[in-house]
Amino acid sequence: MKKKTNIRWIVEIVVFSLTMSVVFSFMSSEILDGAGYIVAFVLLLAFVALGVIFDVIGVAVTSATETPFHAMASHKERGAREALRLLRKSDKVSSICNDVVGDISGIISGATAAAIAGNLTRDFGLNGVVMSLVVTGAVSALTIGGKAVGKTIALSNNTQIIFTVGKLMSFLPKFGKKK
Repeated sequence: MKKKTNIRWIVEIVVFSLTMSVVFSFMSSEILDGAGYIVAFVLLLAFVALGVIFDVIGVAVTSATETPFHAMASHKERGAREALRLLRKSDKVSSICNDVVGDISGIISGATAAAIAGNLTRDFGLNGVVMSLVVTGAVSALTIGGKAVGKTIALSNNTQIIFTVGKLMSFLPKFGKKK
């Protein structure tokens, strides 16, 4: 049986992705403009961490089950209803976490790494090719290693991760309201 393509969802995710890309890229450019190396590396690590964290959430939401959250929701535990909503839309949540935020973080961290490598080359007269290889290689290793560790954590702690995300969402007006 062929599943109907949801054109509205596709348009929404494309617009959301475009908006996130522009915002992240603008933030990165503004922060990097005239920033020192410490700030640049902190920003770079923040983008890598953001990608890893959202990858963990995306894996957790696709591997968790609803069962423990029904009991929590019946006891009115904060975040349980939001966790159930996440799980019931796990395909979309996973797409946003892994594909949108994760991929955008990867792209922006790559661009940030290239800018840092360019600045190091310019400021210290280093070999541009070597510097680019070292910085982008380190960023790739951190991202891939972080996601590998994150996936292991997500699979073994999926309920706690989704419950934590649900709790955080419960504090946001749009997500915490009763339906």
